[in-house]
Amino acid sequence: MEIESGALAALTLGFLLGLKHATDADHVVAVSTIVSEYRNAWRGIWVGASWGLGHTTPLLILGVIILAFKEAVLDRYETIAPGFEFGVGIMLVFLGIQVYWNLKRDRVHVHEHVSDVEEPHVHLHGTHDASASPDVEEPHGLIRPGKPFFRMKSYVIGVVHGLAGSAAVMLLILPKVSSFSAGVGYLVLFGVGTMLSMAGVTLLLGIPFAVTGGFNRLSQVVSGVAGGASVLFGVGLMSDIAFGTELIPF
Repeated sequence: MEIESGALAALTLGFLLGLKHATDADHVVAVSTIVSEYRNAWRGIWVGASWGLGHTTPLLILGVIILAFKEAVLDRYETIAPGFEFGVGIMLVFLGIQVYWNLKRDRVHVHEHVSDVEEPHVHLHGTHDASASPDVEEPHGLIRPGKPFFRMKSYVIGVVHGLAGSAAVMLLILPKVSSFSAGVGYLVLFGVGTMLSMAGVTLLLGIPFAVTGGFNRLSQVVSGVAGGASVLFGVGLMSDIAFGTELIPF
């Protein structure tokens, strides 16, 4: 009975930690830069779920190894964890810069007009480049949910986040779990909680972009804020790790 109680506690804790983990500031900032590419808030659910799946993948693999070898592997992981965290900072800066690059590309692009009455010519003007938009087939808005999809970019970002930050706290509990099966269940429920929580977070983050989708200038401002926050957070995170500053207090 004591073992069963311990296993139940581990499973419950894993799920609750997963729900909370997705709301970490660096996670929210990173996903907001992806959501800025869409004009349909409901598509953020699948963006967040893809991120959560990517986040779970390396943790599940490492977690099973820790369950098998206990503190020997955990001690080694703790020594290299800051390197993973620094990698997250680099990724956040890259994502922020990418937002501004996409804004610039969408505002001004070059394309060729061909007609029967004049020679082909290159026309330069400011508009939205439909071919660069990931949701061309989905109207922007808050009502139509769109089709489920898997977002590889979100998955990769989740993988990068997976072994960094507060996820280490989740792994510290594994050697104390009563059984191997309970530990695996703990890891799986942590992943499920993370996916559900991030799906909800990205749904909420998508609302401003959906609301401003019909107003190009306002939409650019909202996207610019997301990109700027990502760059600043990434620089601050790298500085804290490399130089011991305290620019990111959470």
